Amino acid sequence: MYGVVEIAGHQYRVEAGMTLDVQKLSDEAGSTVEFDKVLFVGGEKNLIGKPVVDGAKVVAEVVKHDRSRKVIVFKRKPGKYRRKNGHRQEFTTLKIKEIKA
Repeated sequence: MYGVVEIAGHQYRVEAGMTLDVQKLSDEAGSTVEFDKVLFVGGEKNLIGKPVVDGAKVVAEVVKHDRSRKVIVFKRKPGKYRRKNGHRQEFTTLKIKEIKA
């Protein structure tokens, strides 16, 4: 069984047992979170939400919070200026426990 769930404004295809990196959540590591914005549940019987599936939930455990690799942004104009910036996006790793339909 798999599902499409909306987490922090983004849609993800999830299955039980998989790990997933999402934008940083405020929950502590080791805690359990439930997401009720399930848009689609697939398997033996497909359930399509309008816009969400009623009564469906995705249960996940927060594994850790971390920061991704640094992305270098370099801007320049000939004879004018040079600008070098770096950015590290914060993310949360989730382990999907189950999908309740």
